[in-house]
Formats: sequence, C-alpha cells, structure tokens
Amino acid sequence: MAVKDEVKPVFSDAGIAACRKLVEQVQIREELLDYIAAVVHNTREHPDLFLGASPRASLAILKASKAIAAMSGRDFVTPDDIRFVAYPVLNHRIILTPERDGGV
Repeated sequence: MAVKDEVKPVFSDAGIAACRKLVEQVQIREELLDYIAAVVHNTREHPDLFLGASPRASLAILKASKAIAAMSGRDFVTPDDIRFVAYPVLNHRIILTPERDGGV
C-alpha cells in the first residue's frame, strides 16, 4: 500500500472555503492595522537586522491574527492575537546581522 493511499482528508473543499470565509469576516480596528504596519516597518529599521520583513509580512500577520481570533471564537482581532502570531510569521522573513547571528 502506498503512503498516499493512507492519507485521509480531514476537510472537504467546501469546509476549507467556509473556514476562509469565516476568517475573512473577522473585524480588525484601524489602530491594530497601524500596529501591524509599525511592527513590520520597525523590522526594516532595526540595527540588529540585516533584512527586515516585507509588506507581505503585514498581510500574513493580518490573516494569521484573524484566524487566531476566529479559532478563539471571536469575530474581532485583539493586540494579543497579533503578538501571538508575530514571531512565527516574522521568524523566517527577517535576517539577523552577522554580528547578532553569531557569524562574526
């Protein structure tokens, strides 16, 4: 038996579409959008970072924070949602300077 035959779907296409629609309906206040933009912008200004996050990181934080809010049973994003997702979203999008990375 091939490994592919052992994999069973846990969601239908319609189930995934319903989850996406639910996440899209989660509300976020304007000041929290500004907060996300500031976090990402600060990665580009930070002296310990060789490469900061791109504007696409802002969108990823927005979508991830909405998903966390939805999974928490809320229809709105909180600052804690943003803080919760920021590290995993930004972790692979930034590069430390060689001095901070231990490369020197």
